[in-house]
Amino acid sequence: MGKRKGGDALPLHRKGDGVAPRGRSVEFRPFKRWFPWLVPLFVVANVALFVLTMYVNNCPKNESGLAKVEGVTSSSRCILRSELGRFSFQPIRQNPLLGPSSATLLKMGALALSNVVSGGQSWRMFTCIWLHGGVVHIFANMFSLILIGFRLEQEFGFVKIGMLYVISGIGGSLLSALFMQGSISVGASGALFGLLGSMLSELLTNWTIYDNKLAALFTLVIIIAINLAVGILPHVDNSAHIGGFISGFLLGFIILIRPQFSYINNKNAPLVYQAPTKRKYKIYQLILLIIASILLVLGFVVGLLVLFSGMNVSQKCSWCHYLSCIPTSKWSCSSSRSGTSCLSSQLGNQLNLTCEATNKMRTYNLQSPNATDTIYQLCVDLCS
Repeated sequence: MGKRKGGDALPLHRKGDGVAPRGRSVEFRPFKRWFPWLVPLFVVANVALFVLTMYVNNCPKNESGLAKVEGVTSSSRCILRSELGRFSFQPIRQNPLLGPSSATLLKMGALALSNVVSGGQSWRMFTCIWLHGGVVHIFANMFSLILIGFRLEQEFGFVKIGMLYVISGIGGSLLSALFMQGSISVGASGALFGLLGSMLSELLTNWTIYDNKLAALFTLVIIIAINLAVGILPHVDNSAHIGGFISGFLLGFIILIRPQFSYINNKNAPLVYQAPTKRKYKIYQLILLIIASILLVLGFVVGLLVLFSGMNVSQKCSWCHYLSCIPTSKWSCSSSRSGTSCLSSQLGNQLNLTCEATNKMRTYNLQSPNATDTIYQLCVDLCS
């Protein structure tokens, strides 16, 4: 990415930066610069929750339960068990991102359609944006948050960036719940794409106050396109990316609108130099604000109504799954869409599992017939 004047994330600067109004010798900045503290706090919160999730996960305990089950292979072993103890990672076959089990993520607040709609746990649409599937996942997201969020908070302050982050994250969760109905979802990606979307709408709505804007627009569109393109790979929840991006894009027109520089310059000029009062915002800015407000509210209302009606959007839209994964000769999308689900039959201590995604079958002998967590881990391992 390029940089704005002053170290911003895009190659553009405002026409009035560094220009002093007539009669003043000090440097004049038309807009306030904020000290970024909320984004670092978000990073700390995400990392702390990941550490807590790994503590709750306690892979060695799950491993000891699996070790008692006949039919479990040596690949079901915790990674770095001796070095990290209860913070060690689930086996690669279960979680290639070096993190906790799906059962632990669900316990900590991951997004799952059945829990939200049937269980009345709508709060999962908020909590899931603070959880991450592994070290790789959280590192990528927090690096992006620092890169994008710091500059945005410096420009627009903690209130606006906090609203953007949370609302975009929930927007991503909403679209994810509508389209990824067979799996759980976690991560701050929706919120991050919302910040990217807001950068685009901010540039468009404040178009007249920037120089070299075409170069900035081209750079930003390329960055967004590349990030969205990554979402067509399997096991990536591109629905959350798209939902977060659209939410942030619309919200940017509403809360990141800037007064015109001529208005600010005239307001800060000495009285003897002030020209007749000019309009604070241009007409096109207000039109975009109204349209974006209507679309944002309408989108959330319709999305929530469809979600809680129990409608399966994936069945109504035969091509929508291609937005999250495009099958090729190198990979299949079936397992990424269907999630981790097994058919089971049990007679005494003998358990038969069949992974619905791969049709793989295996028989296990359990010491405890009612070990629900162990059975779920066996299903995850079988489908991996």
